[in-house]
Amino acid sequence: MRQNNRTGFGFLACLASIFCIAVDCPRTLADEPAIVPASLVRTGSIDERFQSYNVEMVEVTGGRFWKPYGTSASDARSDLYAYRAPIDLANPRLRRLASALAPAYMRVSGTWANATYFADSDIAPAAPPAGFKGVLTRQQWRGVIDFSRAVEAPIVTSFAISPGTRDAAGVWSPDQASRLLAYTASLGGSIAAAEFMNEPDLASIGGAPAGYDAAAHGRDFRIFRAFMKQRSPETMILGPGTVGATAAASDLLVASGPGLDAFSYHHYGMLSERCTGASTPDGALSEQWLARTDGTLAFYRTLRDRFEPGKPIWLTETAEAACGGNRWAASFLDTFRYLDQLGRLASAGVQIVMHNTLAASDYGLLDEKTLAPRPNYWGALLWRRLMGTTVLDSGVPVRAGFHVYAHCQRGAPGGTSILVINADRNMPQSLVLAGASERFTLDAVDLQDGTVRLNGVPLEREPKDDFPRLAGIPTAAGALTFAPTTITFLAIPAADNGACR
Repeated sequence: MRQNNRTGFGFLACLASIFCIAVDCPRTLADEPAIVPASLVRTGSIDERFQSYNVEMVEVTGGRFWKPYGTSASDARSDLYAYRAPIDLANPRLRRLASALAPAYMRVSGTWANATYFADSDIAPAAPPAGFKGVLTRQQWRGVIDFSRAVEAPIVTSFAISPGTRDAAGVWSPDQASRLLAYTASLGGSIAAAEFMNEPDLASIGGAPAGYDAAAHGRDFRIFRAFMKQRSPETMILGPGTVGATAAASDLLVASGPGLDAFSYHHYGMLSERCTGASTPDGALSEQWLARTDGTLAFYRTLRDRFEPGKPIWLTETAEAACGGNRWAASFLDTFRYLDQLGRLASAGVQIVMHNTLAASDYGLLDEKTLAPRPNYWGALLWRRLMGTTVLDSGVPVRAGFHVYAHCQRGAPGGTSILVINADRNMPQSLVLAGASERFTLDAVDLQDGTVRLNGVPLEREPKDDFPRLAGIPTAAGALTFAPTTITFLAIPAADNGACR
């Protein structure tokens, strides 16, 4: 395929060579990777809800969540958490911003969900019952269902597994899950998919009973699976839902036995500085950092092949760093990781990627107070508008700092879209494109700036809360240059690619 790309553009390369002999050019088009959009080969496909997001259970109920950083570098660990009121899922701005990313999945889970009591009433008790740490009311869950419908984002969740859900022998009871499912059904809602609990490999800090181990989880998971197949057979069962590449995931799968509908895992490249993570923005564009996505996927793919061969893989929680993200998670610097991760995982056949979060703490796509879109949101919006579900081989060899991904163009039969990431801080990169395109280039005055520019114009909501016009720049066929630390989408609606018709 790569030979075909270069051969298909040989005429231009030849002309360039002749010209450069005359003017002593240091390099020619023949030196650059070349893409012939019509010839790109299909390598796979992704779910239409591939790009999804989390709304943490604690956002829905209100409670203490990861505290956004202040202005002082010394305040990172002074207080990990801060109280936040329940998110207003009826907010028109929030709904409009989320709807622009549809279709998606909305995952309502997280560590706090493990110990959240469903009150099954509109009024919360004065305090959580014994064995629980938080309370979810009917009104709040009704808000989740209404939001899900309004923004085309079916619900993915997990259930409480804390001591309050257990019988005298310590065995998990489905009573709380049953009440939540019954109330959901009474409103005409449904749960698209569910993990039994959030991150069972971190049970000791996730609200599980003391001494909770793989054997206990396996016993409870089998109860859960049988209950769900009888009570809500349309709900996909996900698992193991573990985080990181540790032996605990294998132990949990051995104890649980087969029976998953999709294989889920969580991935964070590191802990944030809130939780004693040690990193600096200097490494945020490195190959070592970006490739961590591949390492974790390889670990879980091996487990999937061993325990649940052929099942689709879902990444149900991911962001720049665990514990709310580092300071630069809210800046353009993290958009390289965000979009590169989507490109890598789509190419590898992962079906769903759920970013944590939509609008909470520093890794939110939106600012939690103002709902102002952050750079990652604008990157997500361009991905949603341009990158379709058919994945293509770009034919461009991988090299340090320069990553190129190709998909069929969304909404343009026969069209293709190319994502070009130049993460090099100093060197421009180039490639040859056989065909005219529309160019959408993201950059920032400062990489750690919260404002991103599209083709040189800052992106921000309009005064009446409308979206700015996300227009590309018409670009002729030939050699294209990509400045250092830029992200570019190229849309080629007239590519006439047979795999995209």
